[in-house]
Amino acid sequence: MDGFTIVGRTFTSRLMVGTGKYPSLPVMRDALAASGAEIVTVAVRRVNLEAREESLLAYINLDKYFLLPNTAGCHTADEAVRTARLARAAGLSNWVKLEVIPDDGTLLPDPVATVEAAEILVNEGFVVLPYTTDDHTVARRLLDVGCATIMPFGSAIGTGQGLPNPERLRRIIELVDGRVPVVIDAGIGAPSDASLAMELGADAVLVNTAIAKATNPVQMARAMALGVQAGRFSYLAGRIPRTEVASPSSPETGLIAKESAPTTAKA
Repeated sequence: MDGFTIVGRTFTSRLMVGTGKYPSLPVMRDALAASGAEIVTVAVRRVNLEAREESLLAYINLDKYFLLPNTAGCHTADEAVRTARLARAAGLSNWVKLEVIPDDGTLLPDPVATVEAAEILVNEGFVVLPYTTDDHTVARRLLDVGCATIMPFGSAIGTGQGLPNPERLRRIIELVDGRVPVVIDAGIGAPSDASLAMELGADAVLVNTAIAKATNPVQMARAMALGVQAGRFSYLAGRIPRTEVASPSSPETGLIAKESAPTTAKA
């Protein structure tokens, strides 16, 4: 599969995977391996920075995976900025998946606070990958402040509702126009959702709940990887346009002429 690049670093897998909600850390480890993902995101607030051998980092091979700290659990721009600084100071990364979610009931991102935090972090030298809404105006603002990706949701976190508004995502993809990768983040419930995201022209998808809460997370991780690949190949192949008029599969030219029925001589 062809790769995609974030600030000079190229990745071959277009599936990013989260590390929350798994039934156990060993299952998480096996699902990560099955997914073929290279980028693994981890909530800074879940990492024991004082004793890594006792934390989930003990189950993530840092020689194999690129660790992407995230600011999950932060309700304000200030909280998100402090959390990103803490992760960098602890040696995790200067990359950050920025999340500012004020309402734990809806888990919808705060667009204003996200842009505010993104601008501060970009100016401090962070590589910022912001989780945001499917509003193209917010996407434009995040692009303007220098974010390394744009990461609109497909639907609300953990709902598994898929992509109910694909045209809004398509509009963001067209707006960004290849300047940075567009990653569809949140709401994906099945491999078909991931495939649709890729068919729209997204550069990658990030999946957590749909894998972690599946009956068989390891098998679902494999399925998601295949869905992403199928969607990417479909996008590159170029689907046929939708029409309102049926069209025969077989061409009408070059057909063998029908034999004329024999004539009966008149008496």
